[in-house]
Parts: sequence; C-alpha cells; structure tokens
Amino acid sequence: MSYKIYLYDTETDCIGSGNLSSVYMQTQLAVAAGDDVEVHISSVGGSAFDAIAIYDLLKKYPGKVTTYIDALAASAASVVAMGGHEVVMSKYALLMIHKPMVGTGGNADELLKDVQMLNVVQERLAQIYMDKSGLDGVTVNSLINSVTWMTADQALDLGFIDQIEDYSTKITNSALIKNYTSTAPAVYQRCINKILNINNNSMNIENKELIEKTTSVLDKIMNFFKKVVNKQTITDKGTLHHAGQIEEGAEVYQDEDMTTPAISDTYTCADGKQLDIKQGKIHSVTPVDPEKAPEAEDEDEDLPESKFKSAKKTNDVQNRMQQLKARLHAQNALLTEARTALEEANNCLQKTRTEVKNEIKSTFIPESSKRSNKAHSEPAPFFAPQTEIAKNAVKKAIAS
Repeated sequence: MSYKIYLYDTETDCIGSGNLSSVYMQTQLAVAAGDDVEVHISSVGGSAFDAIAIYDLLKKYPGKVTTYIDALAASAASVVAMGGHEVVMSKYALLMIHKPMVGTGGNADELLKDVQMLNVVQERLAQIYMDKSGLDGVTVNSLINSVTWMTADQALDLGFIDQIEDYSTKITNSALIKNYTSTAPAVYQRCINKILNINNNSMNIENKELIEKTTSVLDKIMNFFKKVVNKQTITDKGTLHHAGQIEEGAEVYQDEDMTTPAISDTYTCADGKQLDIKQGKIHSVTPVDPEKAPEAEDEDEDLPESKFKSAKKTNDVQNRMQQLKARLHAQNALLTEARTALEEANNCLQKTRTEVKNEIKSTFIPESSKRSNKAHSEPAPFFAPQTEIAKNAVKKAIAS
C-alpha cells in the first residue's frame, strides 16, 4: 500500500508555504519510512527554491515515488512533478512552465544582479526539465520562454510525463489485438498471427501496462509492414498496391494502406504485361509477346515497304495504346512525387528561425493564467517586478 501525500493549494498556501513546503514534505517522507509514495499535485506554483528542495527530497527518497498531476502543475509545481520516478498526469489536467520571476527594487546595479540571478535559476530549472524529458537545452528554454501550457497528450509526447491517467473501461489484450487484425488486410493478418500467439492465455490479462506495450508493438509492426511489404505497380488505370509478386492469386489493392481491393478489370503494365483482376485478386497474367514488344515495333522502320502493307490487328493497336498509357501513368507519378518533395523542401527553406521556434509553442493561453484566485493572499506574484520603474529597469538591463 502506497503512502499518499497531497500538495493541493489552499486559500493561504501554495508551493513553499504551509502543507506545500519542503519542510512538510521532509516530515511526510520520514513518516513513509521507505514505503512507496504517491504525491498528488494540484497547484499554481510558488517558490522555485522550495520546489527544487522538494524535487531533491523525492529523488533521494529510497522508495518508489510516483507523482500525480491531478488538475494543474504550474510554475514551481511543475518542478515538483518532475521529482517522481514515474510521472502520471490526468487526461484533464494541465502542465505549465515559464521563466522565473522576482519581486525587486533598487538601483540599476541591484536590478542587473537580479537579472543575472534569474538567468542562473532558469538554467537550473531547464536542467530539471531536460533530465526528465530528454529534450535538448534549446528546445526546453524555448518552451520556458514561451510560457507553455501542455495538455496530457502534449506533455507525454514531449517526455515531461510517463503516463496519462484515464478512467475509461479497461480493454483486454486479446480484444485489442483482435481489433487490429480484424481491420488489417489478409496479408497483414497472416504475418501478425505468425509473430503473436493470440491464443496465449496471458493475452487475456487485464494489465494496463501490458496493454500499452502491446499497442506500441502492434503500431510498430503495422508501420513496418506498410513500409516494407507494400509494393507498387503502375498500370494504364492507375497504381496497384500488393505485398508479394505479381502472379496469379496475389491480392492487389487500390490504396497504400491496402484496405480497398482493386476493381475487377483488365490492367496493362508499363512493360506490356496484362493483368486480369477479379474481386481484388489476380485471376491471370498475360506475358508480353516479344514480337509485339515496343523494341520489335521500332525495328519495323528497317523492313521493306511491303512489310507495312500488312494491316495490324485491332487488338494489337489497343494493347499498344494501353501500354503507352501505363508508361505515361508511371512518368506522371514520378513527376508528382518529385514536385511534392521540391515544394516541401522549398517551404522548409522559407521558414525563419522565429517560425521554427513558434512551431513548438503552445497555442493555449487560459484566462487568468498568471496566478490562481486561490493565491490572492500573496501581495504580488513571486519573482515579478512590483513597480513600473522596476519593470522598465529590468527590461533595460536585459536589453543591454
């Protein structure tokens, strides 16, 4: 049974005061006496230094520490959340990181010292986020400077948390695998069934961690097969997608995901080979007649004039037209692919450094995001200039 600690803001307390201070955390961990600990967080933040102290206490604790972001872990509270060996976030919660602030005053020299101190504090906070997420310093500092609000999905993608806490009905592994394989093409199903033993009893265990691992493995397997197994053949009626070789009985599809069977019809390949397809399968393959190949027709120029007097059969002319049409399809497909690649490369080159940085910024800015109403007892936000003179002085010091 895990020992539970709650760091919830009150009307008077936030991180650094009352039951949300490092002293309180030290007392609670002493009571836990090495047992596993669950730290539940719902806070707008507070003292950055107290947050770092709590972070160190959690990291040094001998038992397993799991931090839960129940509603909000903003500012200093986000640092506390990073202290868990595992960080779990509610699907409805928010995580916010920003630059440290200080309430200050005095002359220009004193203000400049405060600016230097804030830069050092930001370096320490950024290092904590980097150690948890694995992101580089440029990315983390960009997120800090942007005052980034993250949903659970965004925090998970960026590496700030390890798991999203959901309250939906549990799904067994066997049902999950069945859902994947039932919608996949037949060729995928055969390959997946060989790799995974679906009849294994262990697959029916309602284990959330095992289900997540299974989902990840299945996603990788499906993506692998889409990239490696999927082959393309250009015809006079468009592109056919297939897993194996072009032969009788092979399954062919209209789309890259290989979910829509090819329409029953006769298709002519660029090399002149004809495919008779019925109900998504190749019924027969008619090879190219060497005497009717393009090379043979080109050699007709050197033959006597009498050779041309023999009229060609209508079917031969039609076959030749279909063959040329298939070649045009193939050339158009290559041109389209090249044009798309050039457009994407050109768009990337046109982006400025600021636009690239803005791509990782959060677009969500809730109202009253600076502080919660619950922290109204504080005279001013922590780490914020209190007067216009101080604010202007800080701006000038930073600019210089």
